[in-house]
Amino acid sequence: MIRAAVLGAGSWGTTFAKVMADAGCQVTLHARRPELAKSITDDRENRDYLPGIQLPSAVRATADPAEALLDAQIVVLAVPSQSLRDNLTEWASLLPPDSTLLSLMKGIELGTTKRMSEVICEVTGAAPERVAVISGPNLAREIAEQQPAATVIACLDADRAAALQAACHTPYFRPYTNPDMVGCELGGAVKNVIALAAGIAEGLGFGDNTRASLITRGLAETARLGMALGAELTTFAGLAGLGDLVATCSSPLSRNRTFGEKLGQGMSVQEVQESTRQTAEGVKSCRSVLDLARAHGVDVPITEAVVRVCHEGESPANMVKEIMSREAKPE
Repeated sequence: MIRAAVLGAGSWGTTFAKVMADAGCQVTLHARRPELAKSITDDRENRDYLPGIQLPSAVRATADPAEALLDAQIVVLAVPSQSLRDNLTEWASLLPPDSTLLSLMKGIELGTTKRMSEVICEVTGAAPERVAVISGPNLAREIAEQQPAATVIACLDADRAAALQAACHTPYFRPYTNPDMVGCELGGAVKNVIALAAGIAEGLGFGDNTRASLITRGLAETARLGMALGAELTTFAGLAGLGDLVATCSSPLSRNRTFGEKLGQGMSVQEVQESTRQTAEGVKSCRSVLDLARAHGVDVPITEAVVRVCHEGESPANMVKEIMSREAKPE
């Protein structure tokens, strides 16, 4: 039986622990707070982040990272992207040799503009072939409820990708493999930013035409940035690109869309942050995505607009006005 450690007991980390257990793995879930770890183990439920979902007996929780990582063949990293470096620095010496390191995170690191797989390799010294990422239309609550969903596992090592595919393949969760790490990670990171814009438009009272336009043009700027970084164009037409973007921009379960909607309704960034315990990755990552795009000379107008609203005090209504008043040009 495959032993897996999931580091991060938020809604997606907990859901993925359930998926792997349902696929036949023995899973240890690391929660930073001892009381949460005890509650998950005793009650078979993460009431803080995934209330009402019964967890399999093959999932147990601990607040001790060394215990969680003991003999783990697969290490799943499910912490907020901007905290990855600090957490990994603490955990690096505990990682089992040759374990596969799987990133569930969708962000670009502030300051360095590194993708999460790059941060993992830099901090742990792991070869790139040991690292994999998962991306796709993966709204945690729906998957935890065993609603059918598909995803993409990207890894440079085809054998590791296949092993990961088997370790999370269930009747309700269908993983595909793809060697394009860059494209899958960028799709996952930038879609959070576009979802903020879609949520803002929703909060302002705009409808389906506006959302469809933002999704389509958001996909275009994601693909432009991806191509500049060496990604495969076809990745953005797949689950890690269009699929993830549509789900995140359309669903009220999406943290980023919901965050943007509250901004559009008039709340400040601080007020929205204080109203939720969930992390909307796009709020911080929009700045690093913009830095990355500027470093490669790529035009990302929607990302620029989101940065202005989230970090420079621009009003949501003015953001939409500026996007719509850009110079007309061929598609």
